[in-house]
Parts: sequence; C-alpha cells; structure tokens
Amino acid sequence: MVSDSLDLVGIRTNVMDSSIKPLRRGMKLSGYAATIEFVPSSDYDSKDPYGDAIDYLDSLKKGEVAVVATGRSQKSAFWGELFSTAAKKNGAKGVVCDGPLRDVNEILETGFTAFGDSSLPFDYKGRMRVKSVRGSVLCGGVEVNPGDFIIGDIDGVVVVPAQVIPEVFKAANERASGENKVLKDLKKGMSVRTAWDKHHIL
Repeated sequence: MVSDSLDLVGIRTNVMDSSIKPLRRGMKLSGYAATIEFVPSSDYDSKDPYGDAIDYLDSLKKGEVAVVATGRSQKSAFWGELFSTAAKKNGAKGVVCDGPLRDVNEILETGFTAFGDSSLPFDYKGRMRVKSVRGSVLCGGVEVNPGDFIIGDIDGVVVVPAQVIPEVFKAANERASGENKVLKDLKKGMSVRTAWDKHHIL
C-alpha cells in the first residue's frame, strides 16, 4: 500500500532490489533511516579498525533503521550479532543492508529485525571501509537520505522520502480502508469486475 501510494505522488522507483529479504519470514520493519556507506579498501587502522562503525552504532537512536549501503558488494559481510545487539540496545528498529550479513542464527536469537541480500562469513576489515555516515546513499538501487522512512516485509523494502511522508501515509491509510471494503465484497461473492467498478481499487 505504501508503494502504491508512492506511485500516486509520482515516485515510482523507491522499492529496493528484490534480492534484499528478511532473515526470517514474518519479520517486519519500519522506522527512520540512519545511513552508513561502505566502499572497497584494503587499508585500515590496526589500532582502531572499526572506529567509524563503532561511532555510528553508538549514534543510533530509538525508532531508527540502520541502512547499510555497500554498492551491493560481496567482498564481506557488513552486519552481524554484535552490531545487532548494540543497535537493539539503542532502540533501533532493524537493519537493511544491500550486501551480506553474518552470524545469521545469532542475529535471529537477538530478536533484531535484519534484511540483507545474502550471508557471508568474511569480516569487512581489510576488504571494505566506511565512506560516510548519515549522508545520502544508494542502497538496493534506491537513494536513501537520513530521515526517510523505511518500511519492509517479505514483499520487499520501500523508501519514503522525508518530504512526502505525511502525504504518502495518508494515502496508504485511505487505500487500506478501501482494500478492506473490496476484500469483504469479494468474500461475499462479488465478481472482480463489479468490485472494481464499485471501488476502483485492486
């Protein structure tokens, strides 16, 4: 419904790549984007190799979704059990990553909601580095900015730009109400054509 409502305001490309899925069927995600971007690099600070990521994790706030942009890299995993534990402690709602996750069973045990495109054991140290934190990123083929609204489930991940959040959610709520009416009529035996002619919703 949110994706359809984005269509109504002329934003037709804000669904992330279909390869990005929840770790477990039934996981649902919603919250405001807190972005971080990784790029390939073999360089790292031997004394503090995770410094930028640590600072990012400590900055996460209640209600935020970690959006991890990797350029769809398969060089390493970008999120695991410890990151999930730290993010959950800060009140973050979940993570969306367009690269691999790791510690999948352990993430599931934390109860933290996680979406990724695959799993991989590799650490990112010496393979990737943090390029930016809380900037504009391209994640799963969609531009994401801090404060955009992220909503996801088994169907996919939708990005609602901050400037249209009120408009899109008003339209989505109206559509939800309309779809409920269509569903009731279909269950009563109404034909699809009659339901369409009556409600103009499918």
